[in-house]
Formats: sequence, C-alpha cells, structure tokens
Amino acid sequence: MNIDDWLLEILACPACHAPLRPDEEASELVCTNPECRLAYPVRDDIPVLLVDSARRPEQAT
Repeated sequence: MNIDDWLLEILACPACHAPLRPDEEASELVCTNPECRLAYPVRDDIPVLLVDSARRPEQAT
C-alpha cells in the first residue's frame, strides 16, 4: 500500500469524519473512532472510501 503522508492527513472516515490510520497488513484504512472502526479497502493504492464497501469491525478479514 503506497499512500502519500499528505493524503493520509486529509482523509477522514465518510461515516463519522474521524481520521484514518493505515493497516498495511490488511491493505485497509481503519477509522480511529472507537465507536466506528470501519475498515476501508485500498485497491491498487487507491482508497475506496465508500461506507458500503467498508468492513465492519466484527467481520473477519
């Protein structure tokens, strides 16, 4: 996963607007809000920030 730091600084969770943190192992951007924690996939180094595409925290990877 190759996302520029400046882009990570401005990206936010579409559901709750909290900052996102990269999860390199799962190739996802994870919401930092403990109540939300949605994980958005990154495909070909492009974040897919659609709530319908996000993985819920209770779902297995």
